[in-house]
Amino acid sequence: MTARTAVITVVHGRHEHLAGQLWGLRRQQHPPAVFVAVAMDDPRVSDVVREHADAGWDTRVTSVPSSTGGLPLAAARNAGARTALEAGAEVLVFLDVDCIPSPTLLGRYAGVLRPDGASRQETRSQTGSQTRSPVVAAGEVGYLPPVDHPRRYREPDLASLARPHPARPVLDPDEVRVAQDLRLFWSLSFALDHADWRLLGGFGEEYVGYGGEDTDFGQRIGAAGGELLWVGGATAYHQHHPSPDPPLHHLESIVRNANCFHDRWGWFPMEGWLERFAALGLAGLDKETQRWRVLTPAGRVTSD
Repeated sequence: MTARTAVITVVHGRHEHLAGQLWGLRRQQHPPAVFVAVAMDDPRVSDVVREHADAGWDTRVTSVPSSTGGLPLAAARNAGARTALEAGAEVLVFLDVDCIPSPTLLGRYAGVLRPDGASRQETRSQTGSQTRSPVVAAGEVGYLPPVDHPRRYREPDLASLARPHPARPVLDPDEVRVAQDLRLFWSLSFALDHADWRLLGGFGEEYVGYGGEDTDFGQRIGAAGGELLWVGGATAYHQHHPSPDPPLHHLESIVRNANCFHDRWGWFPMEGWLERFAALGLAGLDKETQRWRVLTPAGRVTSD
């Protein structure tokens, strides 16, 4: 029996990118039963979904307010999962709003995570684990080049345009590989079954704004004795948008969330960005408290 699959995306702006994702979902070999969009202070999301979603899906739009600390990405994903579970979803697929799924993405995820557990047991037997533990599947993400308008991404042959991420494996379409480094988990495209989502407890809502919540989720997988699987044939294509490097507009949330992560796990994520901020005189590690702090241009501590 085919699993009841839900796709969950969180949205603030990027309405044309959302339309592109819905275009990709309409082309799935195994279409979703449920589509959930979580609008973060964005009342226009409902209109975009109404225009571009397939009439045969159980489509739901929910909303989550933002705070002074930034967009509630972790809380929004949790809200989307709750809505999908209320709709009877068995497999939860999370897609970043910038991602267009390849036609085989949902079928591959559902096949690896099918409720009878056969593929999960086969994978675990390769690693010697015999106890039930959570399994999270992550497909490849191909990065698309800049275009003059996101509508140009709605072309059948996106694979010929995309380039792979240099730090992630490139897989055969039917390949499944156990990840050796859980720090590489990301929320752009991943899936898990409903029982494993409940077991992991979702994303940590103490992370507000950009940064840290993905790495925290990866560590939760490890702490629960789980596995992250790289899944071939479940490619998502990332629609280009400008991304400052380092992300100065996320300075405060990255510093705050890095400290939050350190409190839980004992080490700092996003070290490359933190070091870049330090080199620019924008942040520094307090040697007495061992916490990162945002600095004024003159170097005076203002906040953490």
